[in-house]
Amino acid sequence: MANPSDPFSASVIPFEVPEQMRALAEKGVSQARDSYARFKDVAESHNGTIEAVFTTASKGASEYSAKLMEMMKANTTSTLDFAQELLGIKSPSDAIELWSAHARKQFETFTAQSKELAELSQKVATETVEPIKANASKLFRPAA
Repeated sequence: MANPSDPFSASVIPFEVPEQMRALAEKGVSQARDSYARFKDVAESHNGTIEAVFTTASKGASEYSAKLMEMMKANTTSTLDFAQELLGIKSPSDAIELWSAHARKQFETFTAQSKELAELSQKVATETVEPIKANASKLFRPAA
């Protein structure tokens, strides 16, 4: 039985929602659900893209750090070898010759290492941007 003190009771307010209003409300709810579903899909896709970017960047940073450590070890070993050879030198001309050879070798090594680091940086940057490009190509299709 309806409660007469309840303002929303059907017996207090005898009001019937017209069919057109009900259809409009249902259409609005349906559109809201569809919009929410699309928003959720896009958000999940972006979350996946962000995770892929950070995973790739982290892997690249680790690779870059490992390469730097490898290069530092090689450079330190070369410098220690040079110092040991320098201790066995008997004449100033031999010292200058050894020093020149070491400087030339270090310059060549530096050039090769710089090139290697630049290539690695380019590779990491390209791999890091790839998930963003893939996701953007899904969202934005070129005009025909």
